[in-house]
Amino acid sequence: MHWPQSALVLRTPRLELRPDDDEGLAELVDVAYRGVHPPDRMPFMIPWTDADPRYLGRGALQHFWGERARFAPGSWALHFLVRHEGRVIGVQTLRAEEFAVRREVGSGSWLGMSAQGRGLGTEMRAAILAYAFDVLGAAHARSEAFSDNVASHRVSAKLGYVEDGFEILSPRGAPVHNIRLRLTPETFRRPDWELHVEGHTADLAGLLGA
Repeated sequence: MHWPQSALVLRTPRLELRPDDDEGLAELVDVAYRGVHPPDRMPFMIPWTDADPRYLGRGALQHFWGERARFAPGSWALHFLVRHEGRVIGVQTLRAEEFAVRREVGSGSWLGMSAQGRGLGTEMRAAILAYAFDVLGAAHARSEAFSDNVASHRVSAKLGYVEDGFEILSPRGAPVHNIRLRLTPETFRRPDWELHVEGHTADLAGLLGA
């Protein structure tokens, strides 16, 4: 298979996570247009939701297409489209640089506002952490969030992350504290369910440096 990640599926009790495809991305853009966060807050380091609504959808598609084009063993990102009851509700990213050497992954995610507050964010991040630690053999997982992103920090705390420093960023021209977080297989607070993985082939493992 020329694009082995297309067969990968992660399943949790409520969610299905698959690497992005064009049909799913069209659904994801619709979710973004319906709202991701209150307009008076900006949870993203790159304020993409501030884009002109006439171009936001096109810009989102170009971002994901560009990520596909850059995918390589030394630098990759799996953008899992998250589906609940058959519908796309958000995206959960797992990324790495020189994974074969560093054994470290990073993550990022967002959910449409209608899907927030129901524990789905915790469930989808737990899914990619279980995949990273148990299937890929990662030794560290990192994440980050602005200090006022209470929901993200709540998820991180539930899963066992610890703070690992901070930096000052300015997504909207004002300084904000960006908190860095780190997790290991030993400190990962595992959910009470088992992750089901399909389509993790030898070709895919090689492509990811696993």
